[in-house]
Amino acid sequence: MVAGARPNFMKIAPIVRALDARQDRFTYRIVHTGQHYDHEMSDVFFEELGIPKPDFHLEAGGGSHATQTAKIMVGFEEICQRDQPDCVLVVGDVNSTLACSIVAKKLHIPVAHVEAGLRSGDLRMPEEINRLVTDAITDWFFVTEPSGREHLLQEGKAPDVVYDVGHVMVDNLLFQYAQLQQGQCGELSSNSIKQQFSRYGVITLHRPSNVDDPATFAKLAQALVKASQDLPLIFPVHPRTRANLEKFGIDLGSNVLLTKPLSYMDFLNLWKDAVVVVTDSGGLQEETTALGIPCITVRENTERPVTVDEGTNTLVGTDPVAIYSAISAVLRGDGKHGRRPALWDGKAAERIVSVLDKVLG
Repeated sequence: MVAGARPNFMKIAPIVRALDARQDRFTYRIVHTGQHYDHEMSDVFFEELGIPKPDFHLEAGGGSHATQTAKIMVGFEEICQRDQPDCVLVVGDVNSTLACSIVAKKLHIPVAHVEAGLRSGDLRMPEEINRLVTDAITDWFFVTEPSGREHLLQEGKAPDVVYDVGHVMVDNLLFQYAQLQQGQCGELSSNSIKQQFSRYGVITLHRPSNVDDPATFAKLAQALVKASQDLPLIFPVHPRTRANLEKFGIDLGSNVLLTKPLSYMDFLNLWKDAVVVVTDSGGLQEETTALGIPCITVRENTERPVTVDEGTNTLVGTDPVAIYSAISAVLRGDGKHGRRPALWDGKAAERIVSVLDKVLG
């Protein structure tokens, strides 16, 4: 199982737990490519997720897309040649997903892709290229929503290798949410933040198309400043986003509270009680839908349309008027209520393991 960035570990965690329940049939190894190095990935992080520390760490680090992908491929090839796995399982759409899929396939090792078939239609996104290439060579496709199946069939995949399993990210969300509810997480810094407000919204912004362009970022800021007059907003700021706030001289005013980035549990503890979430994240669109929290997505497209069609997500683009209007609708009680999509029930990993048990014989 391959993971390259922090969210990847959240996606493989439920699969690890499901495999642990089937030790009579499976052994597994976890490969951390080191695509993103995170100081907070300590033992406690893996304990929270309920998974062991990775068996291999490739320490790929940063660099350009080409440099990073090449480092991962070289390191992963050595592991595959030595261990000869029966299957390589990749998740999501990061460079590690692409790199390890290519290595496995060239070594004639079957590839299973979790979160397959998602498409934004925007080839300017590196993630979209990773999705397309990975799915072009995958053997078994595990899809999270109807659009995933539709895309794969349109691209010529055989229906009998496309599996509707639900969403492992929701599995993990429900697992972590239960820990919060049971008070198993100790003291969280977000508790002190929440105590300052009776009602609040939450912001996350990190996509280069939103925060690296001064004009676009200024437009977003205009909408957030206006909305914050009606509802205090809490903004855990991505490092690049914070740097650009300073570089572009953008002031969000006194009603937008800027905080350092939060750990997964700290952040979940914060947004689960928000009136509204404003984001350009992919995963947060899904997680807010799973918990029924209104979500305003400041992007022109989404690879997760089920969150709009069935869930609580509203896609508004980057126009300040549209953003403010959508937030105001939520505050009036006119926002989307939505529902949790089919199979988003916390059992996706069990379905994946059942399929692997069948196809691997």
